[in-house]
Amino acid sequence: MEHEPAVTRALSEVGPRLKRLRTQRGVTLAALSEATGISKSTLSRLESGQRRPSLELLLPIAQAHQVPLDELVGAPEVGDPRIRLKPQRINGNTVLPLTRQPGSLQTYKMVIPATRSTPEPCTHEGYEWLFVLSGHLRLILADHDLIMTAGEAAEFDTRVPHWFGSTGDGPVELLSVFGRQGERMHVRAKPRPRNKSSR
Repeated sequence: MEHEPAVTRALSEVGPRLKRLRTQRGVTLAALSEATGISKSTLSRLESGQRRPSLELLLPIAQAHQVPLDELVGAPEVGDPRIRLKPQRINGNTVLPLTRQPGSLQTYKMVIPATRSTPEPCTHEGYEWLFVLSGHLRLILADHDLIMTAGEAAEFDTRVPHWFGSTGDGPVELLSVFGRQGERMHVRAKPRPRNKSSR
């Protein structure tokens, strides 16, 4: 239709935009379905234009891809290239999600305050890789008690009792890559041996 309303036209472009975003990031329908709780058939029909987009569907998809909702519906570009990440406060730590697509591996930047220095070992499903950016990180892993400094990395199965935090001398800044059970990162580095006399 020559004078097709702008809203109708915008809605018709949502499906192709969703598919383009998903394929550019190498995300399968199955992975997106698992991340959003939306069935693969519904996602497929949404991308092909057979299902009308709604907030109920678009909000979890935007959250899974970690993009603003207006990016999915084709809001006008404002020319600002900055990515507006939202830090979260979790157990006293400042956590910044860096991964912008759903999947089994998720990356975070964390800032651990100096006050988080009392070990509280825990266990859970998964596999974790840590890289210290600044400060002194204390890592307790089963019977190991290690101090890591900037540039050092460690990886471990999170089913093993573990805890990491500050030595108490100052805050720690680190990158954390967390995956499902069985996932392993491809970078390995030995932590520095710890003196028996140190904490």
